Amino acid sequence: MKYLIRLAQAYETFRRPEIDALAALAGLEVHVLHYHHDSPFCIVDLPSNDAAKAFISRAILCMSIYEWWGSGGDYEALHASVRTNAFAALAKYRDASFKFAVDSFRGKRTMSKQRELIESFAWFDWQGPIIMHDAEVQMVIFEDWDRGPTSAKGPPDPKMLHLGRWLGSGLRDAILTYDLKKRKYISRTSMDAELSLVTALLTLAAPGKIIYDPFVGTGSFAVTAAFFGSKVFGSDIDARSIRGVPDCNLLTNFVQYQSQHNFLDSFISDLVHTPLRRAQILDGIICDPPYGIREGPKTLGYREGKTAAPVTIDDIPAHMRDGWVPPKRPYGFDDMMQDVLDFGFDMLVDHGRLSVWMPTANDEDSDLPVPSHPGLAIISICTQHFNKWSRRLLTYRRLPHSEIDLAQINVVRSERAKGSANDVNRFRKKYFEGFRT
Repeated sequence: MKYLIRLAQAYETFRRPEIDALAALAGLEVHVLHYHHDSPFCIVDLPSNDAAKAFISRAILCMSIYEWWGSGGDYEALHASVRTNAFAALAKYRDASFKFAVDSFRGKRTMSKQRELIESFAWFDWQGPIIMHDAEVQMVIFEDWDRGPTSAKGPPDPKMLHLGRWLGSGLRDAILTYDLKKRKYISRTSMDAELSLVTALLTLAAPGKIIYDPFVGTGSFAVTAAFFGSKVFGSDIDARSIRGVPDCNLLTNFVQYQSQHNFLDSFISDLVHTPLRRAQILDGIICDPPYGIREGPKTLGYREGKTAAPVTIDDIPAHMRDGWVPPKRPYGFDDMMQDVLDFGFDMLVDHGRLSVWMPTANDEDSDLPVPSHPGLAIISICTQHFNKWSRRLLTYRRLPHSEIDLAQINVVRSERAKGSANDVNRFRKKYFEGFRT
């Protein structure tokens, strides 16, 4: 059966991966019949209305889903399509209460024109009452207009029309609920609420799953993964970001959203020296590693060429005393990304997902290649564009042992050379140079 998805016209490169993630979460096979990045209307094939409702129930960028009744290049073609494709549905709902609405993308209709378009479907011969709130059948006419010329008149008619019966809506309200302006504990590196929700969705956050953030900070990804029902925990090399102050810290965010029952714990650690036992125990890993702009990548250890003799105070080794702060050294960005992938391979269950953000410049000379790993398959690459640079959300799937060569992975790890502290990345240098050529 055909269904029309009304997409948000934002973050276009994230929308198709979200459709695939929603299908995976609902255990469905979705066939995309029509999709274009320049249009918010997508037509898919799904098994049933119940499957469509299950599909949309967790969506963020997919705003709502409709039972598809017809499409056409003009209203004459639309009416003909509806007569052909929705004959059985018309008979089924003829006595139900109903309402009509018009959704014009990149176009505008006056109220009188909308009424005229709605009344053109009078041949439906509906016998039920018109109810504007909670009608049994809610029909929407979708108009997809061209951008057209810059003149005030613009194109005379829409380029494509659709008609659909509303079945369900996604979770767009969660964007306002988790808005950073309303959150009690944030920092300068906290991720935008909408992107945090989409990232958790692409990682397949769901009840019964364990999600970990090794750069948890103030918990942007942890709280949204908990919103989807996952059990979450995280770590950070900076104890201050987790501890905050007594009445405003990482735990405060979970209390605010009443999701503390999904928060397992947090601890202080860097990724390289994690105390976690290396075993396939995680269903998902989400992270936004620092890349040297607002926060610099660091790991435990001494700077190059520096060593320190053991320090004893009152016959107690310094590192055994309360309040001891271990030394940190700069961390090469490429090394950090490869360590993230190695960690994901070691810790994720088969087919578990790793979602990691990384920056890139918009010019070829400073573009950072997408890191790869023989034990991880890339699922999607989503891009958020800024002025002269972008950041990408890379989503990987952990391959089962039957699909990988463990000997090859060991060889790759042993041959990988560590960069120096000065090799942070070309992107950082270009960023502070203003991306001058």
